[in-house]
Amino acid sequence: MADPMAGFPPRFLRTPEAARFLGLSGRTLEKHRTYGTGPRYSKLGGRVVYALTDLQA
Repeated sequence: MADPMAGFPPRFLRTPEAARFLGLSGRTLEKHRTYGTGPRYSKLGGRVVYALTDLQA
């Protein structure tokens, strides 16, 4: 079965949206970044973003 998101750019969420998506607090995600655990994140223009695909995994 083909991926329905194929051909679209990856979708990124900022920390508050990612936390809501995962059912966590934003502070919990910040702690995970500090300790090197949790979902993979990137920085775009100095802002922390999470790829939707990384959050789903």
